[in-house]
Amino acid sequence: MTTARSDEAARTAITDAVLGVGGVAFLRSALGELLRCATTARTGLRSPGAAPRRTGGVKITNLGGERLAVEVHVVVLHGYRAVDVTRAIREAVQAACPSTTQSIPVHVTVTGIL
Repeated sequence: MTTARSDEAARTAITDAVLGVGGVAFLRSALGELLRCATTARTGLRSPGAAPRRTGGVKITNLGGERLAVEVHVVVLHGYRAVDVTRAIREAVQAACPSTTQSIPVHVTVTGIL
């Protein structure tokens, strides 16, 4: 069974791996994260010492037990083939999750080209 802390650690590891792939401009932020940032900026309410989240483009779903599925939303840099970038992202996600012995289903969506 996974905990919130291990889920966040996995999300951070996957985010770092995806951002290290050549051709990835950035992760697409989730709407909730954008609204949270806007509210924080307007009201100044934020937990002391809390770092801003940058994992909005990565969603991890627990399929039961230790099985996970990963969904990634990215913007690709101009000059890179989206198909090559998505393949590299899938490989990076698999490498970022070495604790599992079976392959993890990874769904990659390219939301734009920059």
